[in-house]
Amino acid sequence: MKEYPRPHRNCYWVQPGRLLAGEYPGASEPQAARAKLRGHLDAGITFFLDLTDPRDGLMPYAELLQAEAAALGRTVKHEQMTIRDMDVPPQAYMREILTTLETALAEGYNVYVHCWGGIGRTGTVVGCYLAQNGMTGDQALRQIAHWWRGVAKAWLHPRSPQTDAQVEYVRQWVRMND
Repeated sequence: MKEYPRPHRNCYWVQPGRLLAGEYPGASEPQAARAKLRGHLDAGITFFLDLTDPRDGLMPYAELLQAEAAALGRTVKHEQMTIRDMDVPPQAYMREILTTLETALAEGYNVYVHCWGGIGRTGTVVGCYLAQNGMTGDQALRQIAHWWRGVAKAWLHPRSPQTDAQVEYVRQWVRMND
């Protein structure tokens, strides 16, 4: 079975080689941001689904991403679909996020879905994605828990999704959308 490297220790493959989930891929210092972005590009990521909120105070990375990709002769896409930190989105907006994710995968992109820490918002989107694609909410949460154990920061943040509301949102996703 082929091994797919992770660009850093705070991410996990949902679909090896195709869908990666984790933390913010930028940094406050441009050189560090370029190195982190290059790691994602080297892992084959071609579509960045960014769940961060401008209120998070993170340095935008889309321009650096395009420059790094161009230097490698690659094309990448960046899609900002903001979810407020520690929150859940309205159901219609989650459906838009999942449609964007599934369309990118169907078009052959390798997707990195992320928020700031890769814990709450990212885990919520991944959980709903898994639930929409055949798992129950509880199965999705167990699968994320399994992957999360392999993430470096799991000792500090023991569960993903992060809040009770996010966990319940994933648990109820299929029922909410029948």
